[in-house]
Amino acid sequence: MQKSRLGRHFLSLVRHYSRVAPPPPAYADPVLRVSNNVAYLGAPKQGPKPRQLLSLPPFPGSPLPGKNPGGTARVTAISWLKYYFDEILDSAIQSHFNKGLVQMESSNAGDTCIERDGLMKPLRKIKHNEVMEVGARVWVPVSIAETRISKRFDCIPSGTLYPNKDEIDYLQRLVKFKDYAILVLNKPPKLPVKGSLPVHNSMDALAAAALSYDYDEGPKLVHRLDRESSGLLLMGRTKESVAHLHWLFNDLNTVKSSCKAWNDACDAKYQRFWALVIGTPKEKEGLICAPLSKILLDDGKTESIILAQNVGLEASQEAITEYRVLGPMINGCSWIELRPLTSRKHQLRVHCAEALGTPIVGDYKYGWFVHRRWKQMPRVDIEPTTGKPYKLRRPEGLDVQKGSVLSKVPLLHLHCRELVLPNIAKFLPVLNKNTETLPPALSTKPDLLRFVASMPKHMKISWNLMSSYLV
Repeated sequence: MQKSRLGRHFLSLVRHYSRVAPPPPAYADPVLRVSNNVAYLGAPKQGPKPRQLLSLPPFPGSPLPGKNPGGTARVTAISWLKYYFDEILDSAIQSHFNKGLVQMESSNAGDTCIERDGLMKPLRKIKHNEVMEVGARVWVPVSIAETRISKRFDCIPSGTLYPNKDEIDYLQRLVKFKDYAILVLNKPPKLPVKGSLPVHNSMDALAAAALSYDYDEGPKLVHRLDRESSGLLLMGRTKESVAHLHWLFNDLNTVKSSCKAWNDACDAKYQRFWALVIGTPKEKEGLICAPLSKILLDDGKTESIILAQNVGLEASQEAITEYRVLGPMINGCSWIELRPLTSRKHQLRVHCAEALGTPIVGDYKYGWFVHRRWKQMPRVDIEPTTGKPYKLRRPEGLDVQKGSVLSKVPLLHLHCRELVLPNIAKFLPVLNKNTETLPPALSTKPDLLRFVASMPKHMKISWNLMSSYLV
C-alpha cells in the first residue's frame, strides 16, 4: 500500500508534455460535486490542457538561405520566426513573444518539457532579441500558424470562407471606386461594418474574402457606419494609405504636413448624410454643439449614448454636427441633411433625437417613445384642397412593405450620400518622402475625390411617396 502511494507521488511530479497525447490524469481522491441540484461523488475538475506545440527546424546559421550574404552576422529569435513564417503578420509573431509563448530547447532543466525522439527535452522561454545559435530549436504554439486564417476570416462562418462567384459579383457591384490606395463602397443597410464573435458576415470580413483583387490581403476599415445605416464606406488597401486615412478621420489630426496642397485637401474633407426625421427642426439650418457621454444600461452590457450634462462628473466627448432642412414637413416627417464635424459613435442619431427633438425614422434605440406613437403614412389618392385625383409618381402595384414610411416597422432612414476626401494615391509619394512638391506625373491628377451614393430601396420608396404629395 505504501509503495503504491509513493509510486503515485513520483508520477505526480513528472510533467509529460507532448503534441501527440495529453498528460496523464492526476491521481486524486474523488470530490463532492453538484450538478442540477444533485450531489454526487466524481473526479476533480481537470485543469487546462497543455498547448499543442510546433517545432521549427534547427537554426541553420547566418546568413539565412535566400537573404543577402552581406547582412548582419547576428540573427535574433524574432527575425528567425519572421523568416520561417513569412506569411504571418509581424504583429502576431511579436504578440507570441510578449505573452511568453516562444520557447527553446535547453540543456538545463526548465519550466516545461517536450518529448522528442523518445527523450524529454527541457524548454525555456526566450525573448525576441535573443541571438540564435546554430542548431538551436525553437518551439511555438500551433496557433501561430493559424493566425493568418483567423485574422482574415474570424467573422465569416465556415460555409462562406470561400464565397462563390455570385457572392463575389454582388460584393464587387457595391464598389464605386478603386485604385491602388483606397476602395469606396456603397454599404447596404443591416450589414455590420466590424465583426465580432456573435456577428458572422461583416463588411470587413467579406471585403477580406472577396475584395482583395490582385492584393495578398483585403482592404482595411478606416471609419465606421452603423449597422442599420447605409452609404459610402471608405477602406484602405495598403498599410501607408490606411495609416494616413486613420489620421484623416481622427479628430486630433492637428499636425500639418510640409505639402500645402495636402493640407488644403484635408481641410476640404467632409461627409454628408441624408435622413428622414419625425417632425421638423425649429430652425431650417444650424450647428449642433452637444458633447456626448457613454453609459451602461441595467443589464451591464448594452451601451447607450446620451447628451453630456456638463456637471464635470462624467467623461464626455465633443460632438459637432451641421444640419440643413431639405424640404417641407409632409405627414409629420421631413428630410434633413447632416454633416458631422466630429466622429463619435451614434453622433447623428443622438443629435437628431435629443438635441433637435426629431428622431430619425426607424431609430428605435434613441427614438423609441416617439415611435410608440408612430402612425403609418396614409396613401392619399385625392388632393385635400380641390378634391381632384393625385398625379401619383408611384405605380399602383408598388410593394410598400420594404421598410419605408408605409411599413409598420420602418427601417432606419440614415444614409451617407456624399463623401469628399483627398486623393490619397496622388499624395502618398509626397507624404512618404516628406517633400513639399509633387512629381510632374502626379500634378495633373485632382487633389480631391468626390463620391455620391444612391439611397437604398426603402429610402427611395419613402422619397417617392413623400414627393408624390408635392405634385
